[in-house]
Amino acid sequence: MSELKKPEGNYRFRILALLFLATSINYFDRSIMGVMSPDLIEWFGWTKKDYSNILIAFQIAYAIGLLSMGGIIDRLGTKKGYILSIGLWSVFGMLHAGIGRGFSLIGFMLARFGLGFGESGNFPAAIKTTAEWFPKKDRAFATGIFNAATSVGAIAAPFVVGAIVYWTGGTKGEGELVNWRIPFLITGALSAIWVYMWFRTYKKPEEHPKVSKEELEYINSDSEAESIEKLPWKKVFPKRQTWAFSLAKVTDAVWWFYLFWGAIFLAEKFGVKIKEMGLPFLVIYLIADGGSIFGGWLSGAFIKKGWSINKARKLTLLICALVILPVAFVAVTDNKWLAIFLIGLGAAGHQAWSANIFTLASDIFPKKAVASVVGIGGMVGAVAGIISNLLLGLVLDDANNTGFFWAFMAAGSLYIIILGFVHLLMPKMTPLDENLNPILK
Repeated sequence: MSELKKPEGNYRFRILALLFLATSINYFDRSIMGVMSPDLIEWFGWTKKDYSNILIAFQIAYAIGLLSMGGIIDRLGTKKGYILSIGLWSVFGMLHAGIGRGFSLIGFMLARFGLGFGESGNFPAAIKTTAEWFPKKDRAFATGIFNAATSVGAIAAPFVVGAIVYWTGGTKGEGELVNWRIPFLITGALSAIWVYMWFRTYKKPEEHPKVSKEELEYINSDSEAESIEKLPWKKVFPKRQTWAFSLAKVTDAVWWFYLFWGAIFLAEKFGVKIKEMGLPFLVIYLIADGGSIFGGWLSGAFIKKGWSINKARKLTLLICALVILPVAFVAVTDNKWLAIFLIGLGAAGHQAWSANIFTLASDIFPKKAVASVVGIGGMVGAVAGIISNLLLGLVLDDANNTGFFWAFMAAGSLYIIILGFVHLLMPKMTPLDENLNPILK
């Protein structure tokens, strides 16, 4: 189409709403343990190293799952693949509630392993869905919208936990942690509702009876036609573009750090208790939501001004990296709300970065390879998180809060360094056809 105005029909936004809901459930399930972590550590008698090992069990499974689930989703299709993913993570999420104190360390490691494998399917499925339902110029904004749901889940977790979970008796050592199992059970009901809605709603746009001809033309307006032949994983893996995307996903380790260690940092540095975590997390993740949506919108706005995708995405990524830099100073401030604001700023920059990084995969690769590429990159990000959690757990036990100083320094400076390497690996962001050959215009 030579001139594409607002299309008749907006069914694609119903699909986007379901991606938002699934990602909210995903991050609520993922976040509740991080929120309860200071109290769970005391209740179960874990060391910081024990806690990091539980996180590492999750991330090992997440890495394995991303490497395999992306390919599974590309083969099964988005509808079946997403249902498989959310079904797995819901079952293992609820299994946390059955763990007793005598079996806590191994029990939590096993439950987190299963949770991580199931949750690994969310982003490959969501990015593949976005590639199927949105043109390239709108994908970063659409990704920014559903990626903002990670903050919604993370915001909901401390309020739900704070309203339900409490200590009885005098000191923590003498009391009992009451109702800690209930938050792990809540996501089962939410997931069941989502699966029903997804099963009733989802089809590919070209097969969906509620998608108008004009909307379908708009969706496919800047995409090449593809065959239904599947791409073998071994063809995607060695591509330089796959590894540029994967290197950018190393920054996932920073997001894991905010999610799983943020409550411990606030508790140890500023004495924030479990019932007081809601407001700091609300501030941090509301700022993060703004970053996710604005970052997705910004690169799309640059493209609509006539900029190349390469220039629009990379300039947006540079802005994100510069916004994140001040988070390096969080550990040296004694002002609680300044620290919370700086973490929120870093989280906002990360979410804007993440929205654009996810979109790189669908900018460059054909739709049928997107889930596999996202899975490979996510696996690299999970491995980076494993290494950082292992180091932080060791340092915090031996050197107390010194580990947080270095963690925040790395969190602030990592993005701008990685952006330089991404540009070296992929200087022009030339898109690939369905056989993974460059499309030369």
